[in-house]
Amino acid sequence: MINNRTIKADLLLLLTATIWGFAFVAQRVGMESVGPFTFNAVRFALGSLSLLPLILLLQKRQPHNEQHEGKNKSVFWGGLLAGGALFAGASLQQAGLVYTTAGKAGFITGLYVLIVPLLGLFWHQRPRAGTWLGAILAAVGLYFLSITREFNISFGDLLVLIGAFFWAGHVLLIGWLAPRTNSLKLAAAQFAVCSLLSFLTALTIETISIASVWQAAIPIFYGGIGSVGIAYTLQVIAQRDAHPAHSAIILSLEGLFAAIGGWLLLGEVLSPRGLFGCALMLAGMLFSELSGFFSKQKPVI
Repeated sequence: MINNRTIKADLLLLLTATIWGFAFVAQRVGMESVGPFTFNAVRFALGSLSLLPLILLLQKRQPHNEQHEGKNKSVFWGGLLAGGALFAGASLQQAGLVYTTAGKAGFITGLYVLIVPLLGLFWHQRPRAGTWLGAILAAVGLYFLSITREFNISFGDLLVLIGAFFWAGHVLLIGWLAPRTNSLKLAAAQFAVCSLLSFLTALTIETISIASVWQAAIPIFYGGIGSVGIAYTLQVIAQRDAHPAHSAIILSLEGLFAAIGGWLLLGEVLSPRGLFGCALMLAGMLFSELSGFFSKQKPVI
């Protein structure tokens, strides 16, 4: 049944998808001043720090016991694993945005919604028929969006596509780690690991200066506090009352908001061929999730 709590959860998820979608615009604008790894290093550091007040507040309300100590150990190792996957996905996405548009990157990244259940095949999980049909629609859409008539794919689109597989792996890792540890502490830990790895990479291949970081302050602030800190917290709050499949449907709209943001703020215009590809990809993602929402089968993830 739809009640006020469900409606509130859906609105929070829609806000989350909007924040994430417009973050693609911030990521493109930010790299006019700093390199992709410097951008990620600072924004994920901000994201990790933004969660600390909430973690401390909740920790004061919960009694300390041995179970919490065990979960803290899981946070350390889980943060390393999830942070490594997050670093790979975010780095490929950020580097890809140097060569492609925010809208295209948003739709291609959204393919992780389909990749997750397909990767589940390695764990002997059988995706629903709707997932296969959705994957086919999305693959055809990707062809029209990113692959030219000469069967070439742009370097940026390829990087973002590879990154989508790491995002999918990250989702599977979080699904495994979440029941075993504190979700907010895990989030802060993985953001910190991702920030550290990005910073070490930036020191090696990029030139870092306070002046350039300051020039990108607004996009970095939006990416760190908005996209990482606020949006993650909203997602956690919303998914207490939202159906998992329903959540995935709404969150997959980030690609649509990325395209809208790129059009409104950056003047990015997709060709009719690209728009057709976006429509097929969105249809594939939504069909895959809707088939699970209305199915009586248990979720595959």
